[in-house]
Amino acid sequence: MYDISKQESYENVTRWLSELREHADAQIVIMLVGNKCDLKHLRAIPTDEAKNFAAENKLLFIETSALDATNVELAFQNILTEIYRLYADQSLQADFAQSKPSQGQTISFTPQPDDNKQGKSGQCC
Repeated sequence: MYDISKQESYENVTRWLSELREHADAQIVIMLVGNKCDLKHLRAIPTDEAKNFAAENKLLFIETSALDATNVELAFQNILTEIYRLYADQSLQADFAQSKPSQGQTISFTPQPDDNKQGKSGQCC
């Protein structure tokens, strides 16, 4: 999270992201949050700049305001949705890998004699 009205906080994002990736699980979901979007008149970080940074670093992105609660709930919903999607995809892939027959496996079928046909050779039904 950085303050959209303070260049210094945005400049720290690269270092924070590096530390996070160094110490966290590789499958972590990360969201870049620009806070204080209610202070548009004091904006120091253009939204497009932060969006581009997030896209280049494969991060989710949102701007929020803790003061008036703008996008705060949406930020949580977005990150939880992405976490769910990530782990649901992994679970489906694991299930598929376990249920997939191994290559070269032979499946045979042996028909059983039909009791109704006995003694009726050459006839149908």
